[in-house]
Amino acid sequence: MKKLLLALLFGFGLAGGLTQHSPFFAFLPAAQAAGDPLALAYQNRQSDVQVEGRGRVVRLLADDNKGSRHQRFLLALPSGQTLLIAHNIDLAPRIDGLKVGDTVAFYGEYEWNNKGGVVHWTHHDPKGRHRGGWLKHNGRIYR
Repeated sequence: MKKLLLALLFGFGLAGGLTQHSPFFAFLPAAQAAGDPLALAYQNRQSDVQVEGRGRVVRLLADDNKGSRHQRFLLALPSGQTLLIAHNIDLAPRIDGLKVGDTVAFYGEYEWNNKGGVVHWTHHDPKGRHRGGWLKHNGRIYR
């Protein structure tokens, strides 16, 4: 019964009825923050934090072509938090064939926003001044 309730709540959340601003979601990051750097960064409104994790693709977005080009997609994390991935495709290969439902692992820099945050710097730094990041999809690493 507990698994069914959790599945229904998670499904309801993806359909838009449960957001990070709803009373139910409000306790999730606090309950998981101690062991989850992403939940802690979101809860504390922190930015410029190196994070690693994985999530399920819930939405593919149009590329951002202003300035450096970025492939963009939304991940749902195991905590219920959503996260925008902004992957610089001028510095790293695009993830071709990415689909809703796919799992993507990531390492990059977290920037807080009220929608769950953004991870960028998922690539190498050609100038060597910033820690390099990566994405992993279907066994292939993109950096």
